[in-house]
Amino acid sequence: MKVLANDGLSQSGIDALQGSNFEVITDTVPQERLIDFINDNSIDVLLVRSATKVRKDLIDACPSIKVIGRGGVGMDNIDVDYARSKGIHVINTPAASSSSVAELVFGHLFGGVRYLYDSNRNMPLDGDTKFKELKKNYAKGRELRGKTLGVIGFGRIGQEVAKIGLGCGMKVIASDPFVEQANVKVELFDGQSLSVEIKTESIDSVLRSSDFISLHVPAQKEYVIGKKEISIMKEGSALVNAARGGVIDELALIEALENGKLSFAALDTFENEPTPAVKVLMNGRLSLTPHIGAATSEAQDRIGTELASQIKQLLITN
Repeated sequence: MKVLANDGLSQSGIDALQGSNFEVITDTVPQERLIDFINDNSIDVLLVRSATKVRKDLIDACPSIKVIGRGGVGMDNIDVDYARSKGIHVINTPAASSSSVAELVFGHLFGGVRYLYDSNRNMPLDGDTKFKELKKNYAKGRELRGKTLGVIGFGRIGQEVAKIGLGCGMKVIASDPFVEQANVKVELFDGQSLSVEIKTESIDSVLRSSDFISLHVPAQKEYVIGKKEISIMKEGSALVNAARGGVIDELALIEALENGKLSFAALDTFENEPTPAVKVLMNGRLSLTPHIGAATSEAQDRIGTELASQIKQLLITN
């Protein structure tokens, strides 16, 4: 059987599949040529990340496909229900990248409270001539310890973010319409652990009470954070989106940064991905990364082996 990993696959995943006699193709086929390639090569399994789109037209045109796999959590680039209605298995790896995304969130948070996102832009330009001026500009940093972290979307990734927040000495509150409470287990290197029960509350309550907000929600038809939601946030609070593009109204976000309502914000995903708005890219109070939440070697290894395990179970065991 043939597997096309159109957006790439870790070597561990390739090895696991090849060990069970799957042929793994890792060519990146352009979207416009994908249907022909799948049919010409009788592809059984199509694996994607966020770049490749698997819509109704492709599903209808490629009868050889038995499994569609998404390396990661969100599956908004796949017509999931339609594929399943055609008898195609649709799989993903919801837990594999949780730690990686959570660590990126805190990379942005630590960088935000100490102005690293701006300092790293200006030190190479002016560090040798304006050192004292830059030192003064960045001398009013804050600590995360003792602050309140609000997590909107309290699934696997949201709970991983909560673990790090608790470990940093933060108060963690959360909102999620599908989760009433969660027991968050903070594990230490030596096997010791601490469990903290967090009961979710309304999104408005979280917005009003938090010094920092981290979003972990699926793609939405409407904004989760717009002008109204920003208006009830604390003065000088900050916002991180490492979830999906389009859940924040970026125009409202820019306005809030420019008028000082928010002290900074961080985006790993964007409304107009992969061509973010210039106003977003150029704003000096935004910490930016190009959708790399799951892009660690460890996460990609877990994604690869988990996809391989599910594929083998579906196509060999059954």
